[in-house]
Amino acid sequence: MIDEQEFRTHAANAMSQLQRALEKAADTYGFDVDSKEGALAIEFEDPPAKFVISPNAPVRQIWVSALVRSFKLDWSGDANTFVLPDGKTLTALIAEVAGTQLGETVVF
Repeated sequence: MIDEQEFRTHAANAMSQLQRALEKAADTYGFDVDSKEGALAIEFEDPPAKFVISPNAPVRQIWVSALVRSFKLDWSGDANTFVLPDGKTLTALIAEVAGTQLGETVVF
């Protein structure tokens, strides 16, 4: 397991990259992105929903709440990003759940 400072650095970079990608895609796909206290929220109007992405330092994971599910991603040094146990990256996960919510393929 990585130490807390290393986690915070990787998490801050991952969240920043994800926020930039989401902000670029927001107008195209019709959702809003908000950042507050290190967490990101994606809000959909039609159909209505809110997804939350947040770092969880004590367990060194990024947690995603979306589609009435919870996803927990760990840092992978090999992939140089946060991943699910199946290897899916944070960005790929968010694109997938956003696409499911919107009923279309979402690409960042």
